Amino acid sequence: VTAANWQKYPNEQCPHVVAVDILNRHVDPDTGVLHTERLLTCNQNAPALILKFLGGSTLSYVRETSELDPRTRKLTLKTQNLTMSNVLKINETVTYTVHPEESHSTLFTQEAQIVAGSALSRFSSYVEDFCLTRFRDNAAVGRAGFESVLEKFKAARLEAASQLEKLEKATHATTASTASL
Repeated sequence: VTAANWQKYPNEQCPHVVAVDILNRHVDPDTGVLHTERLLTCNQNAPALILKFLGGSTLSYVRETSELDPRTRKLTLKTQNLTMSNVLKINETVTYTVHPEESHSTLFTQEAQIVAGSALSRFSSYVEDFCLTRFRDNAAVGRAGFESVLEKFKAARLEAASQLEKLEKATHATTASTASL
């Protein structure tokens, strides 16, 4: 799951994510935790009225920080919007943990906090509701995209296992024929 997370974008389900840049990555020498900071560039399809209010640009930027703890086998991702965060704050936390009863399964949790700033006080309820609906829609699409990436990883793993098996059989056959000489 964690390897697929690093390859999540681009994918056909999430064309709005146009770039992902790694800003920082290091391993804490004391804990072994991998810390990563990435910048996601998104092309948002927002209503014209909102675009006009926000300056007209469809590009937005999101900061993602993650912690991968190999000891607990837990990946925590936190994202926050950088674009127009003084007007609207969106904070998301996603965690992937090993299922306590099925060690080959992963538990996924996702939560978001959306708060309209004082500049939108008259419209804050509308804006927060709109953004929450949009977040839910994008989250569903994001999960579908991640599932497609996981399927590609699974297919690649199965193909590699198949190729390895063929190689082992060929090596065994060659060894057997050489031994009979």
